[in-house]
Amino acid sequence: MSDFDRGLARPETVAAPDMAVDAGLRAFMLGVYNKVGLGLVLSAVLAFVTGTVPAVQAFLFRVDGAGHIGYTILGMVVAFAPIGILLLQGFARQQSPRSAGITYWAVVSLIGASLGMIFILYSNVGIFQTFLVTAAAFGGLSLVGYTTKRDLSGMGSFLIMGVWGLIFASIATFFFHSPALVFLINLVGVAIFAGLIAADTQRLKMMYYQVGGDQAAASVATSWGALSLYLDFVNLFRFLLFFMGGARR
Repeated sequence: MSDFDRGLARPETVAAPDMAVDAGLRAFMLGVYNKVGLGLVLSAVLAFVTGTVPAVQAFLFRVDGAGHIGYTILGMVVAFAPIGILLLQGFARQQSPRSAGITYWAVVSLIGASLGMIFILYSNVGIFQTFLVTAAAFGGLSLVGYTTKRDLSGMGSFLIMGVWGLIFASIATFFFHSPALVFLINLVGVAIFAGLIAADTQRLKMMYYQVGGDQAAASVATSWGALSLYLDFVNLFRFLLFFMGGARR
């Protein structure tokens, strides 16, 4: 659930000529992608440790006699803490590059630790294959967002409304155990976060031109932009796991 919360400001779209050949823009986006990549590596390591090392796994996850898997109290704190962090940061009037960086790595670490449950639920082969498919889809969709001349800001706003719909629908599954609803949630989730990857990539291009030559603002934008794309990737990965993961249980 914590992965749904994005908490990121969406600046207005501004015109930017010759963006495809702008060396500064390429450097900015490379910084974002590098941070996303490192965040995914850290998350993968933490997820593997919390999901496969029994001594660590027992602190965050529990499996009852009937085979039902859930979080321990500490696991729930870890899973929902990113929401609290993002909400607190949302009230901050101004952020420094350091605080934005700390926020990014804290959220990435907490989400990575909570993702250990996927190693309990799905086969290792299924997880690896789904990750490769997600990475390929992410690359292609982000390239579309970077190169397209079409304004995707309207689509992005619409998809964010869809994210809230997914949250409420996911809550409903706790009360109405409907396989059809679960299937629909995962199918719609794939579509929503695929679209958000393209929309957020374009938004980051616009953000680069908004901050201009302000290095501090650009550094903050890099961290928040990386967090936005990181959350898109993780959510797309989790929804695809439903279809490709090869359930272990």
